[in-house]
Amino acid sequence: MTLFSRNEFLERITKTKESMAKKGIEILVVCDPANMNYLTGYDGWSFYVPQAVLVIDDQEEPIWIGRGMDTNGAKHTAFLRPENAIGYPDDYVQSDIKHPMNFMADIIKEKGWAQKTIGVETDAYYYTARSDMELKKSLGKDTLLDGNLLVSWVRIIKSDAEINLMKQAGKIAEKVMSTALANLAPGTRECDAVAAVYQAQVSGTPDFGGDYPSIVPMMPTGEKTSAPHLTWTDDPYESGQAVNLELAGCRNRYHCPIARTAFIGNNPPEKLKTLADITVEGLNLTLESIKPGLTGEDVERIWREHIARKGFEKESRIGYSMGLNYPPDWGEHTASLRPGDKTILKPNMTFHMILGMWMDNFGFECSESFRVTQTGAKTFASFDRKLFVI
Repeated sequence: MTLFSRNEFLERITKTKESMAKKGIEILVVCDPANMNYLTGYDGWSFYVPQAVLVIDDQEEPIWIGRGMDTNGAKHTAFLRPENAIGYPDDYVQSDIKHPMNFMADIIKEKGWAQKTIGVETDAYYYTARSDMELKKSLGKDTLLDGNLLVSWVRIIKSDAEINLMKQAGKIAEKVMSTALANLAPGTRECDAVAAVYQAQVSGTPDFGGDYPSIVPMMPTGEKTSAPHLTWTDDPYESGQAVNLELAGCRNRYHCPIARTAFIGNNPPEKLKTLADITVEGLNLTLESIKPGLTGEDVERIWREHIARKGFEKESRIGYSMGLNYPPDWGEHTASLRPGDKTILKPNMTFHMILGMWMDNFGFECSESFRVTQTGAKTFASFDRKLFVI
């Protein structure tokens, strides 16, 4: 039932072991659910309890360790042999006297691996302070090596099979954005428009269904368009309001984010139209300039010099590597399009370039998800880049 071949999973594991060796890590405890999925195929909403994939330097397959009731889920979705999916008893869940990391440490000791050098994903959302404390205590180790983002960097270049899923996510994203625009009308409640977006995200296209994106629809209105990361209310839309739409299509955990801005009414303010024109022009210019060999900071410089000529500046980064992920983020936390990022762009790297211009009391967003090709950049979705007037 896995999405990828056994050979592809083994190639991913081999590359991970090569990166581990460079850091002196013999066992990597992987708690990031996206990295667990990448290495094994495991896909379940079980990351609210401790779970991990152990990558061992001299073992062909990793070991999945999670809550006992999730073991069949691992057997259904992961490429692993059944004996490499191990569940812990339910009395470990949210207990004051024991912890799942105690169980994981016991497995490591039973296998005779306790003397190996162990690394952990120190900044993963779901690797908690208590997880770190309990794992160290049970293993009798004062320190563990930092394996943070090790797997994330391995997966920065996508396989053709992964790219195909992101292309499908792009088709879903086109439908999602069309649905959002179609539901912007005076008197329609914001929450009802968002409900239509959710329906479009999950139903997908006639050819393939959608998945839940890692970030909820972000659709702030009016003066709230001056701020990113706001969601929705139950207020009705009004004529004369702008609405930022930061949405995504998702297919089997692979994302295609997309952002646009719309104005409800016939006469958008001149300052909004001017900002939209400058932003879209910069997006087009920057996308057209992308090619393998540029660095993340090279790409950002093209955009920054463009808006500087127009009298604007933007402090935040303009993009980041993304693709496979789980809540709360679709970004990979690796390469960024910003000053100082020396990451060299290579074919099949995938990015979300989001040009959000948030001013004092209004804003404009336009974004594209793209992959680096041998000759340039190719977007995953095809949707007009402009200020939409409803």
